[in-house]
Amino acid sequence: MFERVLIANRGEIARRVARTCRRMGIDYVAVYSDADRDAPHLRGAAARVPIGPAPAALSYINGEKLIRAALDTGCDAVHPGYGFLSENAAFADAVELAELAFVGPAPKTIADMGDKATAKAIMAGAGVPVVPGSSEASDDADTIAALLAQTGYPALLKPVAGGGGKGMAVVESGDGREEIESAIRTARSSFGDGRLLVERFVRDPRHIEVQIFGDGQGNVVHLFERECSLQRRHQKIVEEAPAANLPGDLRDAMIDAALRGARALAYRNAGTFEFIVGADGGFYFLEVNTRLQVEHPVTEEITGLDLVEWQLRVAAGEALPLTQAQIASRGHAIECRLYAEDPAAGFRPSPGRVARLCWPPNVRVESAVENDTTVPPDYDPMIAKLVVHAADRTAAIAAMTTALDATAITGITTNLGFLRRLLETPEVVAGTASTGFIDSELPRIMPTVDPADAIAAAAAAVVCAARTEPRSACSPWTRPAPFDRATLDARAPLGRIAFSVGGKSRVAHLNALHGDCANIEIQPEDTGEPVSRIVMARRQDDLVTGTVGRQRWCAQVTARAVDLTLAGTRVLVDRIAAGQDTAGDGGDEAKSPMPGVVVALSVVAGAAVSRGDVVAVVEAMKFENPVVAPRDGVVGEVCCAAGDQVRAGQVLVRLLEESGMAVS
Repeated sequence: MFERVLIANRGEIARRVARTCRRMGIDYVAVYSDADRDAPHLRGAAARVPIGPAPAALSYINGEKLIRAALDTGCDAVHPGYGFLSENAAFADAVELAELAFVGPAPKTIADMGDKATAKAIMAGAGVPVVPGSSEASDDADTIAALLAQTGYPALLKPVAGGGGKGMAVVESGDGREEIESAIRTARSSFGDGRLLVERFVRDPRHIEVQIFGDGQGNVVHLFERECSLQRRHQKIVEEAPAANLPGDLRDAMIDAALRGARALAYRNAGTFEFIVGADGGFYFLEVNTRLQVEHPVTEEITGLDLVEWQLRVAAGEALPLTQAQIASRGHAIECRLYAEDPAAGFRPSPGRVARLCWPPNVRVESAVENDTTVPPDYDPMIAKLVVHAADRTAAIAAMTTALDATAITGITTNLGFLRRLLETPEVVAGTASTGFIDSELPRIMPTVDPADAIAAAAAAVVCAARTEPRSACSPWTRPAPFDRATLDARAPLGRIAFSVGGKSRVAHLNALHGDCANIEIQPEDTGEPVSRIVMARRQDDLVTGTVGRQRWCAQVTARAVDLTLAGTRVLVDRIAAGQDTAGDGGDEAKSPMPGVVVALSVVAGAAVSRGDVVAVVEAMKFENPVVAPRDGVVGEVCCAAGDQVRAGQVLVRLLEESGMAVS
């Protein structure tokens, strides 16, 4: 077995690999970029090696620096984790040429399966069903448009070097120029290869994948299947094992196809065969992920195995630890991916500093985010995975719902509320959702917040946080007993607090209290009757938690605002003078929503725009973020160029002032 392993990754991925190394008595070396100097994944490492600036291209995907770090620190193996260089054949080959063991498949396997066109041909030759479409790939927009016309509609554009759904796009009709150009840009920036494959789009499929392992000595086994149908824009959000409502004969056929494909490749180490299943029950090969998957914990939970340990043992030359007959599945596991993103803003990534964080008890959490740590804008926005295991699927859904309710995070916006809402939709409960379910039903799934609930929770948080003594619980009000409205208005400022939510001011009054429970009356926005809410509040250090009605909330309080998360949805509640309206006009400036790189400009000076028109596209955290015109007007100045690195809030396009607009 190896004595020391370099973990060529960061975040929760590096921590996951490190955990198994520690258990097996293997020293590990951690690497870090400038953005990760104080990152939690560095703890416990035998050595910590700086590898460059924050951009991944200059650090985590610089293979030469990583190999040099491994050699300089006396490593005998490199574990790439997942993402970054984990499926880079040139890197795997360079690792082996440096006389280091690569903890993954053979470089040729990675190269063959990394090129989706080659993979498709090999699988077809092995008798694995493949999706109809072109076998030719290109990064030329005109060529892709011609292939699109030949394939027919609907069609899927798929980067040949891609993974994780990045760069994939569906074209329903027309020439698809906009989708083609965006997909090529994303593929080039994410994978260094802009070539696309065009395939027939199988509408409303399920996404089923089979975990396989080979030892390069002729032994190949499967570790059952996973379902990954809950996706948004081809990006997995919730995964489970085993798949729900999958006929036994179909399951057996997919597993058999995966094993045939693995044997055709003489597969070594961990791999995942991904399939789509059409409404008619037919299944087609999608791709092989030649690495450990993000969702591997659900397989570990149902099998009781440590897949990282298997990876290390196979890479060290050992045979597979178990035979197929010795591998069993029990119960049901579900994984939810927690992202630093804002569902209300089109799921735009929302990096920043985590102020306070509480994970649910007795739940597997894979994360590298802690109190007072920063989620940088330079990398994927996933910050954690919550994993539960139960006797059956119904119990697993209930356990995950409880885990999401018990998760508290302030300082950044996340998709926590969206995940909670998703798990309670009838289609998810029934196990009938397809890969297009979330995108097609998004308005129905999106969480909503009643402003009155937010005001009531914020009021409880303000007064509870005002207590100075450190207590794990406190009454949310300083008054010892209920009192009437006249007394309330006359006696204490804590009895009447003005807030603003969404630019509208509201006033909260205390009606009654009993222990940690309060009845709060919220004045209407304009006309109408006041509404009352029953609120529970408790203080845990600088975090206040509670319930309003049947919804859980947590909050941090400052002198000017309450950073509130209600039912998983973040709401910033300002403390302002009653009656103030903070809703402003659109302004004259289109600004970058976050740090990133300008990858497209849609306007020039003098162009007329309408409110909401896309004027630029900023790529950050592997996603393209459209920047829109704040109002109708005429472009006065374009303040950036394609390829520019921009700051959050930086002006990209400035409109002419109303008085300076041209009149036709």
